[in-house]
Amino acid sequence: FAMGSSNETSAYGQVGNPLDPARVPGGSSGGAAASVAAGTCHIALASDTGGSIRQPASFCGVAGFKPTYGRVSRYGLIAFASSFDQVGPLAHDVEDLQAVQAVIAGPDDRDNTTSHRPFATADVPAKLRIGYYAQCLDVPGMDPEVRDRTLAEIDRLRAEGHSVVPVELAHADLFVPTYYILSTAEASSNLARFDGIRYGHRAKEAQGVEDTYRRSRSEGFGPEVQRRILLGTFVLSAGYYDAYYGQGMKVRRIIRDNTLETLAGLDLLLTPTCPSTAFLKGQISDPVTMYLQDIFTVQANLAGIPALSIPAGQHSNGMPFGIQLMAKPFEDERLLAAARRLFPC
Repeated sequence: FAMGSSNETSAYGQVGNPLDPARVPGGSSGGAAASVAAGTCHIALASDTGGSIRQPASFCGVAGFKPTYGRVSRYGLIAFASSFDQVGPLAHDVEDLQAVQAVIAGPDDRDNTTSHRPFATADVPAKLRIGYYAQCLDVPGMDPEVRDRTLAEIDRLRAEGHSVVPVELAHADLFVPTYYILSTAEASSNLARFDGIRYGHRAKEAQGVEDTYRRSRSEGFGPEVQRRILLGTFVLSAGYYDAYYGQGMKVRRIIRDNTLETLAGLDLLLTPTCPSTAFLKGQISDPVTMYLQDIFTVQANLAGIPALSIPAGQHSNGMPFGIQLMAKPFEDERLLAAARRLFPC
């Protein structure tokens, strides 16, 4: 059901990172990223609701792209959070991402959120205007080496003649809470259909309709999915809807407006993809700590803008890490072309 930042909660067993099987590949699309990194396939399609393509790409040392919301059809995708979900590719390099995106992008009558807007030109200025969030490099849990290597990439881009300037990261402390309030609310609604009668696993020992619901959902959903359904049901419940879901929608609008305002004077926004490299299996047991792995990626989903993770080097622990680039809505082709130039693989 596309939930979790580690792939430790898969119904089919834990996925190992092909670069170090003792470590996680990231999530939720860690299986797709691991398959590409291991050479099992050249490309993989995955879903990205809050970073589920980009975080595994960073952890596994591959490239991953989340298109603008509405640029790629989600027909056939099991819905997690419908106002966030987007399908995108994982590959070894940006050139392959471009090839896949050219095939999968465009309107689809079977997904009414897809846009008929024309594709942007892939022309990229010789010298780009790039913003980076200086304060994001000092968030709790930020790996010092990832921080330093990100700053080194910024210095390299400046040396190449690009304008790289610090910009304010407004409301950064609200990104993750807002994302988890809204996405779990939508998940609670979307996953209500998996009740053992209409869709999904049906408990064999159930007696009657109510018992079928209870047993089927208890058996069929893992602990992480159950946790998010319960959280989403809570924020949608009477007496809490306005305080949580209603406020969350207002904050999301503010985050989107601030993001677009920042991008208005820039070609790209740059951040680390993740605050750390791939962690060991079992290393993070606290759900809130796990959710904070998405601190840099959820902004693009909240704002509906395109974003990608591109390999940017290797940590002293031997694991790769990625740089995230974001652009204005529907400038997907320009973002990919810029990433290919700035970070040639």
